[in-house]
Amino acid sequence: MKDILEELERRRGIARLGGGQARIDAQHQRGKLTARERIDLFLDEGSFEEFDMFVEHRSTDFGMDKSRIAGDGVVTGWGTVNGRTVFVFAKDFTVFGGSLSEAHAEKIIKVQDMALKNRAPIIGIYDAGGARIQEGVAALGGYAEVFQRNVLASGVIPQISVIMGPCAGGDVYSPAMTDFIFMVRDTSYMFVTGPDVVKTVTNETVTSEELGGATVHTTRSSIADGAYDNDVDTLSQVRRLIDFLPQSNTSPVPEIECYQSVTDADSSLDTLIPANANKPYDIKELIQKVADEGDFFEIQASFAKNIVCGFGRIEGSTVGFVANQPMVLAGVLDSDASRKAARFVRFCDCFNIPIVTFVDVPGFLPGTAQEYGGLIKHGAKLLFAYAEATVPKLTVITRKAFGGAYDVMASKHLRGDLNYAWPTAQIAVMGAKGAVEIIFRKDIADPEKIAAHTKMYEDRFLSPFVAAERGYVDEVIMPHSTRRRLARGLKMLRNKDLSNPWKKHDNIPL
Repeated sequence: MKDILEELERRRGIARLGGGQARIDAQHQRGKLTARERIDLFLDEGSFEEFDMFVEHRSTDFGMDKSRIAGDGVVTGWGTVNGRTVFVFAKDFTVFGGSLSEAHAEKIIKVQDMALKNRAPIIGIYDAGGARIQEGVAALGGYAEVFQRNVLASGVIPQISVIMGPCAGGDVYSPAMTDFIFMVRDTSYMFVTGPDVVKTVTNETVTSEELGGATVHTTRSSIADGAYDNDVDTLSQVRRLIDFLPQSNTSPVPEIECYQSVTDADSSLDTLIPANANKPYDIKELIQKVADEGDFFEIQASFAKNIVCGFGRIEGSTVGFVANQPMVLAGVLDSDASRKAARFVRFCDCFNIPIVTFVDVPGFLPGTAQEYGGLIKHGAKLLFAYAEATVPKLTVITRKAFGGAYDVMASKHLRGDLNYAWPTAQIAVMGAKGAVEIIFRKDIADPEKIAAHTKMYEDRFLSPFVAAERGYVDEVIMPHSTRRRLARGLKMLRNKDLSNPWKKHDNIPL
């Protein structure tokens, strides 16, 4: 018996070394952790239970039969994050460059199936060079099996991808179908085809960083939801995100003990809106003053900054925040902002996370670039997302709510549950200047008449009271009471029961 136990420990020791100490050292020299180090850092201490440690590939072509390493380039299993079950797989770059083989794919598929069956989040850590060329179509088939499970799990369990090295070719499509993607600055990159292929096909000379680095994907392509400076910071932030998320679409939203009062008035909010309607202010200040302890986890903070999306808590319970940002493009909605917010709203709706929307929007961004780029369809995505959402929806109009953008931003007409407005709210088809120049076109040459008409329009329409008269705003509230009002509203809406007509699935304007 002792010999058998010693043999098991010997085999485990070899498997844990992956591609060997030399390759582990090389990984560390690049400023990266190994797959197992990442898992140990990410999960609660001592909670990791590994699967398939001794699995090897079955390929015999191109001399592969002489090169077999236990684990075959991916570490899989489950553990806990702050006591809550999660499933995880981490590509091991020290073993065949983390490339995907048939056996490698089978390990990932097994853990995906277990996550879905047990209704717990799954986190994929990527550091790999794509498909294992020596296996040909067997590797491609493995990719497709993984992709199919990504689709089946979508909207059922949270799926998070963490890119901590190269992620190329077929490897990029699995993260692309997950809910969130996070990257490490300077050491991770994603692209379908690498710099060499780009050079051959298009004659462009580009580096891996320029083609698919963290900066590109967080600021331009919107592929990634966040980027951090190193492996440790990235994994700690993903742990923080998981704390906000439910285990599945049938699990309750996480709640933690809340020590901050929701009844105390915050008088600083009464002066948040500048006297000049064209002067910006930071909407994140409002979010942080409404959220418990000012704790706000922003999603896609570096992309489409004219809208802010992220998670926070009110009275200990997770909520999703969506807010126009007057500091950037006056908070206008454009194609990028609409897509960003629509995807976030749909995620919240999938997992029964209430949505709080702060509105200060002068309309949609005009111009040929936006129209040619499909603003109509992109704007419709956000409209569609809010309209189909059945979770509690609470809206606060802080200042401007003009034109179609008023409708789109979780208005009462899109089944908003509680729609509040601050006294500073301006709800109208458009701003006073534009409206007066259209309505009183014949007086446009007379500045005095135009000024009088403008004053009349502002007094009548640039306020929350016309909307309140019609019931489109449930109440005009004092800014200092916003946190209390939202907390009470969320509590009242806990048992909300609303469902959409049966359908196989919707046809959102993609």
